Amino acid sequence: MINGISSNLQALSAFATSQAATANNLANVNTDGYQSARVTLETGQGGTGVAVQEISRDQTPGPVRYEELPVETADGRTEGEWTAVEGSNVDLSTQMVHMINDENAYSANLASIRTQDELVGSILNMIA
Repeated sequence: MINGISSNLQALSAFATSQAATANNLANVNTDGYQSARVTLETGQGGTGVAVQEISRDQTPGPVRYEELPVETADGRTEGEWTAVEGSNVDLSTQMVHMINDENAYSANLASIRTQDELVGSILNMIA
């Protein structure tokens, strides 16, 4: 019974990490050059639970747009110079799907912990 709760707690931690990475991606959706973080999950120790395997950066380039930046010339005048700027590669729809999946997995593990807690309480009441 305790192993079950332990694996559920481990999973809660992993899904919370994934949710935090997704929230950070969403917060940086308009940050130029930002590369979204990707959390990879794996089966926990002993084949139970879920653990974070790695947190990596998505190397896919973001959209390129051109901005006119002011540049001062040798004679003191200011002229505009066009420069390519790479935007964030965060895809809102992908991030929302990750967020919903993490939320559902987190809720399922909480429900499992509550059920195990009720079972332990029932067993202790029978013994007492």
